[in-house]
This record gives sequence, structure tokens and C-alpha cells, in this order.
Amino acid sequence: MKISLTLNGEVVTADVEPRQSLVDFLRASGLTGTHSGCEHGVCGACSVRVGGHVVRGCLMLAVQTDGQTVETIEGLTQSAAIADLQAAFHRRNALQCGFCTAGMLLTAHELLALDPLPSRDDIRDYLSGNYCRCTGYQAIIDAIADVAAERSGR
Repeated sequence: MKISLTLNGEVVTADVEPRQSLVDFLRASGLTGTHSGCEHGVCGACSVRVGGHVVRGCLMLAVQTDGQTVETIEGLTQSAAIADLQAAFHRRNALQCGFCTAGMLLTAHELLALDPLPSRDDIRDYLSGNYCRCTGYQAIIDAIADVAAERSGR
């Protein structure tokens, strides 16, 4: 099937198999920051933004993005939309192996857009659909709380 979407700010037209997942389409397109983890939508490693909302790329078919706007970690990095989050993750050592990091950053970006100064419990709740097996979450929560405080001038 032929699809046309706006991918990280550029119009892309592609032929895709009807059953190809969005994450597989993105990775085949060279956007390897989005990872395929559990393939059941529970780990969050495949998180991308479609229409401005974080979705699980393993549960969405590429054909469903026809006419949509899709943003990946590469697009948000290139636009510098998450530069402060990335710096805080680095500063707080919230990166570790990096497999979950893209999904964590996308989810944190969405959270801070919805709630500029979330409590630590709110951060934990919002990240509950993203698994990390390396950092134990504390460093990730610290990094997001730091950015929220910095953005609010605290």
C-alpha cells in the first residue's frame, strides 16, 4: 500500500506492507532510535509521536499513519525540542544502556507539555508504561524533575 505522511517535518511517500508495524517501518527507513522491545505495547521502547501524541509503534501499523504527522526521537532531537531533557538525562546518568531512553524522553516531553511542574509521583505515574532495566528509574525521575524545575524558573 502507498502511504504519505509527514515524518520529522518532511513529507514521505512509501510503499508498505499492510501488516508492517510502524516501528519496523521507521527502522527500515533508517530511523533506528525507536526500538522494538516487547512487541506487545507494554515496554515503551517503541514510543513515537503520531498527531502530537505518544503512541506505541509496535501496536500501530505503518498504513495507519497515512496523512498523519509522525515524530521520532531523531526529529525531536534535530529540532532541539528535548535538548534540556537529553542534557538532564546525561547529567543525572539516566541513560545507562540507552534502549529505553528514546521512549522515556518522548514520554517525559509529553508529560511536561501537559503538566509543566509535575510532582515526583506524577512523573512516576506518567512513566509507568515505560520499562527500564538499568537505572532503577530514580535517575530518570530526577532528570525530569530537574527539567521541570529549570523550565519553571525554580
